[in-house]
Amino acid sequence: MRKLIIDTDCGSDDAVALIMALKSREVSVEAITTVGGNVPMELATQNALMTMEITGAQMPPLYAGAAKPLFRELVTAVNVHGEDGMGDLGLIHPTGAAEAEHAADAILRIVKTYPDEIEIVTIGPVTNVALAIMKDPAAMKRVKHIYSMGTTGFGPGNCTPVSEFNIYVDAEAFHRMITAGIPVTIVGFDLCLGDAVLTKEDMEALMNSGKEEAVFSVKCNRLLAEYNLAAHNQYFVDLPDAVAMAVALWDDIAIEKKPCYAYVCRKEEAAYGQVIFNDGSKLAIQEGFGEHAPNVEVCTKLNNALYKRRLLSLLMEENTCHTV
Repeated sequence: MRKLIIDTDCGSDDAVALIMALKSREVSVEAITTVGGNVPMELATQNALMTMEITGAQMPPLYAGAAKPLFRELVTAVNVHGEDGMGDLGLIHPTGAAEAEHAADAILRIVKTYPDEIEIVTIGPVTNVALAIMKDPAAMKRVKHIYSMGTTGFGPGNCTPVSEFNIYVDAEAFHRMITAGIPVTIVGFDLCLGDAVLTKEDMEALMNSGKEEAVFSVKCNRLLAEYNLAAHNQYFVDLPDAVAMAVALWDDIAIEKKPCYAYVCRKEEAAYGQVIFNDGSKLAIQEGFGEHAPNVEVCTKLNNALYKRRLLSLLMEENTCHTV
């Protein structure tokens, strides 16, 4: 069985992604690690613990990690997800607690225990992963694969005109991750809208199912839906972290990928957090990858219908297998 570590800044869309992994029958979640991002790290930890309890699955250990980025102050998204990151409905009252070990140390220990077996799914800023790399780069090269929700992909930003939130929070950490010699698959924000979103009809179906995790998934995303209605004049819930988790869980969701050389902008403030992808195209003054080899693969097309069908099935059914 595949072994996963999920690194999360647990807000409302992270919660759905966690439910997906915890209900999967074909992966073992070895640990969940939390980081500051959508909400401060302490809240992310509480949100992740509550999500695990709602799911009703056997709970993996949870390790709290970095409260702030490597070199900058924390930027949160509470204006989108609510002050608690989960819709501000009083849903968060976990009975469990985090382990004493720091997330970066836990990541290293688990990777050393299962060399070449651990896959990491990052659905928040990657500060914890960067800290583990900085502490023991050789050990982290034994990570089998990283799946990352981050960057704008080949579209515009959702945090600044050119940057996506997870990268903007800690661009230095993302730079360290993608230059560490670990295979990385990126799901950009450009693939998380359109046919990938939960519609009003989808949310009604989840609520009508009466399943605790389905109802929880809708309620915790209440403020996100209201934000989208105000910002886009449409009532929907975009779930970037769930989309990335789908790519990690199911190898038939990403139907097109491109090997790219990724460069992270870290110096110019207006461009901070932008990730520039060179896909090897022939350009006016540059042909191919030049002196740089590809360091990531970027998803460019998904089977959204299949993703949505499996997601709704996992959330609404008592015992589902994700090969729907």
